[in-house]
Amino acid sequence: MLVTVCCLFALWLLAACEKTPRISPLDGEAVILAFGDSLTHGTGAGAEETYPAVLAGLLGREVVNAGVPGEVAAAGLKRLPELLAEYQPALVILCHGGNDFLRRLDREVLIGNLREMIALCQESGAEVLLVGVPQVGLFLSADPLYGELAEEFALPYEEKILAKILSERELKSDQIHPNGRGYALLAEKLAALIAKAGGI
Repeated sequence: MLVTVCCLFALWLLAACEKTPRISPLDGEAVILAFGDSLTHGTGAGAEETYPAVLAGLLGREVVNAGVPGEVAAAGLKRLPELLAEYQPALVILCHGGNDFLRRLDREVLIGNLREMIALCQESGAEVLLVGVPQVGLFLSADPLYGELAEEFALPYEEKILAKILSERELKSDQIHPNGRGYALLAEKLAALIAKAGGI
């Protein structure tokens, strides 16, 4: 009996740990803003192979590609308000920070800029899905700062997919960018997360 109770409690804890924060359902007219740098822009693949383009097809929703190659988070923060006003997105997919890592910019400044981006999105009425970006290294994994921000703001969070893509040669166009197959896999994972969170 005690073993059964312990097993049930362990399963409950596991389910609680895996619970995905909810987002509002995205109606057919909803706009999704994919905001970031070259990973969002789609460097290394054709325009129809970028993750926003593939995601639009998977979800049947408009997905605006607002990726700027080479952009650091401080510049992204300055750019974001105009895009929020122009597109009035229901959901923002935030995938930013890779260039801060590459340039070895201050980590605390990056955290502050990402925090402000999330707050701006939420103040505009948009919900946010966060994508964890790995630092370049031998063993890739998303920087813990993304998980901390996702927990702080109760955001749906995709932690593993970019690290997986950038760890597999056949999914990359170069050392830091996916190819078409990689972007398609990213789009599939994001679509699954949006569905799990209640968006579709």
